[in-house]
Amino acid sequence: MHIAPNGMRFYSGSMFPEEYRNSIFIAMHGSWNRSTKQGYSVVRASVDGSGNVEPFLEGFLSDAKADPPMWCRPTDVLVMKDGSLLVSDDYNGVVYRVSYRP
Repeated sequence: MHIAPNGMRFYSGSMFPEEYRNSIFIAMHGSWNRSTKQGYSVVRASVDGSGNVEPFLEGFLSDAKADPPMWCRPTDVLVMKDGSLLVSDDYNGVVYRVSYRP
């Protein structure tokens, strides 16, 4: 498996539910040199000692065997002052804002 964790940030915001606070968000750039591609997501890692890593944003990998296999390639994450997350995409050259509303 080859998935490059390119960018990560500790979540210190208050927009998302309490269980997201003090987690680590990691942009998983995705594989490029494998016959079956993997990654292309943002995951959330727990810092409570459990070692849990769970998907946060996924669905960017459209076809693991196609070329290109994805429509987004997450590169980095940034926590904004309002608690939302910015996710950069170096495939499309854009930045997505992810927010939460109960």
